[in-house]
Amino acid sequence: MLVRATSLALLLSTATAPALAQEQPAPLPPTLPWSGKSEALVAKAGDPWITPAEAARFETTPRYAEVKAWLERLAAASPLITVETFGHTTEGRDMILVRASKGRGAQGAAKPVVLVQGGIHAGEIDGKDAGLMLLRDIALRGKADLLDAVDLVFVPIYNIDGHEQMSPYNFPHVRGPASKGRDANARNIDLNRDYAKLDAPESRSMVALIRSLDPILYVDCHVSEGFDMQYDITFTYAGWGTYARHRATADWLMGRFGPAVSTALTKAGHTPIIYPSPIDTRQPSKGIRYSPEGPRYSTGYGDFIGVPTVLVENHMLKPYRQRVLGTYVLLEAALKVAATDAGRIAAAKAQDRASRPATLLTRWTPAKEPIGWIERFKGVAFDTYRSPASGRMEQRWLGKPVTFRMPVIGQTATETVRLPKAWWVPAAQTEVIERLRLHGIATETITAPRRLTLDSVRLVDPEVLQASEGRYPITAKFEHETVEEDMPAGSVRVPADQPLGLLAAALLEPESQDSFLAWGFFPEMLAPAPNTDAFVLAALGDRLLATDPTVKARFDAKLKADAAFAADPDARLAWLYAEAGPGHPYPFRYPIAREVD
Repeated sequence: MLVRATSLALLLSTATAPALAQEQPAPLPPTLPWSGKSEALVAKAGDPWITPAEAARFETTPRYAEVKAWLERLAAASPLITVETFGHTTEGRDMILVRASKGRGAQGAAKPVVLVQGGIHAGEIDGKDAGLMLLRDIALRGKADLLDAVDLVFVPIYNIDGHEQMSPYNFPHVRGPASKGRDANARNIDLNRDYAKLDAPESRSMVALIRSLDPILYVDCHVSEGFDMQYDITFTYAGWGTYARHRATADWLMGRFGPAVSTALTKAGHTPIIYPSPIDTRQPSKGIRYSPEGPRYSTGYGDFIGVPTVLVENHMLKPYRQRVLGTYVLLEAALKVAATDAGRIAAAKAQDRASRPATLLTRWTPAKEPIGWIERFKGVAFDTYRSPASGRMEQRWLGKPVTFRMPVIGQTATETVRLPKAWWVPAAQTEVIERLRLHGIATETITAPRRLTLDSVRLVDPEVLQASEGRYPITAKFEHETVEEDMPAGSVRVPADQPLGLLAAALLEPESQDSFLAWGFFPEMLAPAPNTDAFVLAALGDRLLATDPTVKARFDAKLKADAAFAADPDARLAWLYAEAGPGHPYPFRYPIAREVD
């Protein structure tokens, strides 16, 4: 059970500490004392290659133009470093990457690549400043051997437009730097929710980069939210490894990456752990969550395409200097373990891409019992007080280390769908076809009509949800019906039997939480059928109810379940008209068909 300190004297002493008094705009809890060997990584004042953050004593972080200029100067000074553009942001800025390489390996073969990105959430910018320090030391300070077996490709700022909207009021829960960027891009799209739907130009550029590099390791640097604790550097993988969709790469991450990085961080004076995502931030002892992930996230996307992907989640309340140094240590260790295990990783990727899963998990719920325990979780004590601002009891973290037994809460599957042989996309669905091809999913376009046995899907009680990430998501129940249908020339077939078949399933299966359907790509489905005179519709509906028992059963069930519908004559007639014959292919009909055996 979490120990809670209640000493008023302790509260007053920490509240008046200089470090806390200087926090702006919101006072943050007291820091925990820290020192470690990684402090030796910081360049001394006056060093000609000091990074902007080091020169500012990690109180500020440099703007995009300053980062670009510093990297171009480093590239001019070292043949190991090149700076390239790989896309443009929503506002037209160049998206830059840095390639650190000694050139091709044995027999002229390209070396495997470790891809690292900072600032997908531009207020969580530790990766950028750690990466600049590491690049400096690789290029000029004796760490070029990190490139003997791998290349490093580093994207210092992914969300550049959000990065340039710096303010002290962005990410007020994160201790430093003084001003930070925003989480979303210029269109207010969170790029770490956009890997599947690819609405933002930044996301399209990043997915194209991943496809071109096919990295053996992909590292995405973030900073956490949540609750106070003693751990400073945390990281995880899709589904915390436990619920990964592809096992071979997940097993490498859990068995090799995690231990190697944790050992390096501990030796450098940091306190690492697998990222503890809280069930309830107000009561941390309720447990931490492990759950599956979809391809909207970097880690989920990497899992679906068979690329080992790591989410770094540094602890928000640790000083910026400490977080940056820990990130440096993690990235250096990542390069080392990837170089050592390059062959093993390549084999794991190949194994995952050769697999052909028959099902896709689409819904889950928290397990009734913990799947494990952290016997001595390193937490921080808190008490509560009534806030005049909120009018309720709020937490007050006290800067006092405590330990307690932390349950790990897993998930139980509640819905799994069996995958078809293929999906059929009408030629008119150009937006979906374009997205599939941007992902590199194999498709074929037929040049002559083809008659097929297909699974046709109908939405039942669809609901438009609150706007999210530039879309109006929808939720619904689904009815499946086997039909014989002629697919016209120009229709696009997406086979499930391909390396990216699982990603195709996540995007095209209607039940998937990251499907194009779930993201609201087909608003035409929700438009009602054309109307006509009530006396005609009533006669049509009467005949349909008298001759089609299936329609009558659904109609009766809807009358019973929906009082507003039952009381609305026009809604009743419109519903029956939409059910009548093949003349209304759009209302509630999912336009993508599933090819069944």
